[in-house]
Amino acid sequence: MSTIAIQLSVAAYLVAGVLFILALRGLSSQETARRGNLYGIVGMAFAIGATLSLTGNSLHALAYAAIGGGALIGAVMAARVGMTQMPELVALLHSFVGLAAVLVGFSLQLSGGDGGGNALAEHIEVFIDVMIGAITTTGSVLAFMKLRGTVSGKPLLLPARNQLNALLAIALVVLGVIYARGGDTWVLEVGTAVAGVLGFLLVAGIGGADMPVVVSMLNSYSGWTAAAAGFMLRNDLLIITGALVGSSGAILSYIMCKAMNRSIFNVIFGGFGAAPAPSGGAKKPAAPQGDVQEIDAASLASQLLAAKSVIIAPGYGMAVARAQHAVREMTDILRKKGVNVRFAIHPVAGRLPGHMNVLLAEANVPYDIVQEMDEINGDFPSTDFAIVIGANDTVNPAAEDDPTCAIAGMPVLQVWKAHTVIVNKRSRAAGYAGIDNPLFYKPNTKMLFGDAKDAMEKVVTALKA
Repeated sequence: MSTIAIQLSVAAYLVAGVLFILALRGLSSQETARRGNLYGIVGMAFAIGATLSLTGNSLHALAYAAIGGGALIGAVMAARVGMTQMPELVALLHSFVGLAAVLVGFSLQLSGGDGGGNALAEHIEVFIDVMIGAITTTGSVLAFMKLRGTVSGKPLLLPARNQLNALLAIALVVLGVIYARGGDTWVLEVGTAVAGVLGFLLVAGIGGADMPVVVSMLNSYSGWTAAAAGFMLRNDLLIITGALVGSSGAILSYIMCKAMNRSIFNVIFGGFGAAPAPSGGAKKPAAPQGDVQEIDAASLASQLLAAKSVIIAPGYGMAVARAQHAVREMTDILRKKGVNVRFAIHPVAGRLPGHMNVLLAEANVPYDIVQEMDEINGDFPSTDFAIVIGANDTVNPAAEDDPTCAIAGMPVLQVWKAHTVIVNKRSRAAGYAGIDNPLFYKPNTKMLFGDAKDAMEKVVTALKA
């Protein structure tokens, strides 16, 4: 291959790296998210084109078929997946990154390596890449199954789990030393199995309330996996991209843990320091502990027209019902009537960081009335109506009042401080954390039972009438 072709590919990698940085910058804000996505797409096109140009005519026809087939499958999945399924799809995609790293590592192992560097360094790179990839793969698959509901979202707190995880980590270090010295395939195989078990246990020990942080952390793992693969393959762009994704995912996970009053170490190490499950079996979700006041759509509509300020707290139930467009229509009507309507977004509302922001943006809700928890929590005491749509754990006062509950200490939206609270849910069932919500029984709370989309459409109809 000519020197000019190599230099052009390096330049293309540099452009792709800059575009990826701009993509992350754009995705940090709702107003610039669309442009950030575009930067990422163009950057990936540069990266793929440069990589294919480096291979010349040596790329096998099966590789082109795999690239085309993968692109087609990805397009179909993206077109068909609903917003409620997006978190589980992201977790599944993370597993693909980890599995790809494992397969590439074994490919180099079985082919004898690239032969272009120090054998010891190459063995270390391969081992680290395969281990991180194996942890990411099994952890992501389990996260996918938890989010999908295939397995329980409750934490699996095994006795002596911390010691078991530590033992597995020590075993990986020992196996890494043995592999670095000899490069035997069986050592890499045993290490992969141990890392796979460790990845499973780390995610198994994390409860449903913390799953958004898990998805973010797995995103970070996939980034470090890509960076390790970059060292293994001598690919600068993989190193840059992996480092960007890994560091940004870690920072986001830390921010979310801080917002939830969780320790980042607890999340990374699978519930480290949490109390083990009682020997008598898992505790069942608490039964409803009080009476509720109900309200119908027509009554709610008439009261909202007399209000001056309304704060809406959306949750996963709004995503499931696809009620965001009806909520936006209700918001438009009330704002035209002079009502100050805003949205309060909890950092972990939904099953993915920014889940509610994306839904509201899809429904064309103005960005300036969508506020984060820290910005709006102090305004509830002066608010006429707080409307909770499909949310549960993120508005649960037990987080502040009950030190024994599963979400104790987690900052929540203090909706109960509003003059009147309207909670729209299908039933009084417990949320994802599996605990009862005392908000339902407070004297200023009224329940609007039913599917979120159906309930909001009825409210809209009543407002128009």
